[in-house]
Amino acid sequence: MTDWLRYQLPSGCPDKLGISQLAWLGDAVWEMHQRLRFCNRPGKSKDLHHAVVAEVRACAQVEALLSLEPHLSNIEKDIVRRGRNKSNRGPRKIDPATYAKATGFETMIGWLFLKDPERLAHLFDLLHKNTSDNQA
Repeated sequence: MTDWLRYQLPSGCPDKLGISQLAWLGDAVWEMHQRLRFCNRPGKSKDLHHAVVAEVRACAQVEALLSLEPHLSNIEKDIVRRGRNKSNRGPRKIDPATYAKATGFETMIGWLFLKDPERLAHLFDLLHKNTSDNQA
């Protein structure tokens, strides 16, 4: 379900954007990706919404980041670190360390979406392969 990314051309220089803007964009890209994963499944929109929300929560993003970490390049790890360090406290319900890691994940997604959508699609494919393997 990553074809939509594979046809996306790089869209400029993400290095000119701030960390907050990249994280904001990455959040939107991650949610779009999750919605596309679930849109072909049968179910009521309420149930699909809850399924997507479960995947875009900070805790789920941290799990995804941890699963991908062995596959990340040094540049990608640096982008995650910069996003994590720039993060603010976040919502009171969420542990600040979890929120910071999720912000790092979103920052990397936003950066890759603009810089190298093909690489982002590859990472998403790895992530979902790992998820499928763990559920088997």
